[in-house]
Amino acid sequence: MPKQEIVSPQLAPPNGHFAQATQSRAQGRLVFVSGMTARNKDGGVTGVGDITAQTHQVCENLRAAVEAAGGTLDDIARVDVYVRNMEDFDAIHAVRRQYFTGVAPASTMVEVSKFVNKDYLIEINAIALIED
Repeated sequence: MPKQEIVSPQLAPPNGHFAQATQSRAQGRLVFVSGMTARNKDGGVTGVGDITAQTHQVCENLRAAVEAAGGTLDDIARVDVYVRNMEDFDAIHAVRRQYFTGVAPASTMVEVSKFVNKDYLIEINAIALIED
């Protein structure tokens, strides 16, 4: 379902690849995508120690999940991003620009101290609105 970006002149422009807010008509199905990590389909971790490679794998995993529900990355309206090192902000957003090419999703990013696997550097969950 097409989403629209909401921009307030009362807010500074985003400093990364995300929207201040998004809106979409409330028709279709809400799809809640669990936190995706750099775990590849074989169960291994892609890009150990490499935030760019891990972010690509996470975005591919998000794509696979939303496509299995009948949608596309453009249907993702919101993401929550958990990172081990906030210094990776620019590298993460450079990859996100490659995957979220339309209106970027609304987003929150926080730094965390641990993931369930010591090799994970990033995890992203998502909410998509998919038109039936």
